[in-house]
Amino acid sequence: MNQWPGVHLVVTEGWDEEGFHSPNSLHYEGRAVDLTTSDKDRSKYGMLARLAVEAGFDWVYYESRAHIHCSVKSESSQAAKYGGCFSADSTVLTSEGIRKPMSQLKIGEKILSRDPTTLQLSFSEVLLFLDYNPEEKRQFVKISLKSGRTLTATPTHLVLSGSLKKSRTVYADDLRPGDKVLVSDSNNELREDVIVKIDQVFLKGVYAPLTLAGTIVVNDVLASCYAVVDSQAIAHWAYSPLRLIFNMKKSVHSLWMKVSRPISGWQSESRSLSKPSVGVHWYGKMLYSLADIFVPMILR
Repeated sequence: MNQWPGVHLVVTEGWDEEGFHSPNSLHYEGRAVDLTTSDKDRSKYGMLARLAVEAGFDWVYYESRAHIHCSVKSESSQAAKYGGCFSADSTVLTSEGIRKPMSQLKIGEKILSRDPTTLQLSFSEVLLFLDYNPEEKRQFVKISLKSGRTLTATPTHLVLSGSLKKSRTVYADDLRPGDKVLVSDSNNELREDVIVKIDQVFLKGVYAPLTLAGTIVVNDVLASCYAVVDSQAIAHWAYSPLRLIFNMKKSVHSLWMKVSRPISGWQSESRSLSKPSVGVHWYGKMLYSLADIFVPMILR
């Protein structure tokens, strides 16, 4: 039953493209709206706030006499839910010795990462992009290091923090000035560096390549390919079916080349490079959909 006949819900502010809010405003992340009613009757705000809570908003409060403010937590938003990304200006080092912007990276290229077995830096092939959207705008954490290096990643992206002897993955948003991260030097050897400054920035373009190793060196800073789940081991295990399929396809292709081309097939084969499709990869969507179903059941 309509309690307010003829009255409509009015959104006075949603996504802010004009920069009218504070730098940390959730309006820049697409996680907040300001609501009122078409008759601007403030006596209705109490019921409107209650309905907003029941609709699923995490925070609802009276921001001004003109509207109520509604927003959702970062882990409730689609952007955070489906993983973390790097910014468009982030660079990686390819096996050919070329430093390439993330926006120009293709599937099939080998880039600098850390081998999960030897824990040494090596080049690992890009299997796919967990997220790829040159036009999407998102909030990033910009991490500035003592050496002058910077890393720009979404808040829930995992970054390697600690010493050379003992490191762990933490969310980019949980890092603080004074924390240590691992970086690569000119000889592609790991070194420790110290965070001196952390800023929140809003940028266009999101890129999340997945390497066979599950790690990636971005702007000379070692990071994980994963996000949201605060465990490199669990995240890497969750994506093991994709690596298995990749290895099987590669083995079959290699066998076929040797059978069909007895001489040239034994020579080194050039990699097939391809441009990723725009959007979140279907496997990532499936994993988080399953988590939404089974994790609440386990926690009951």
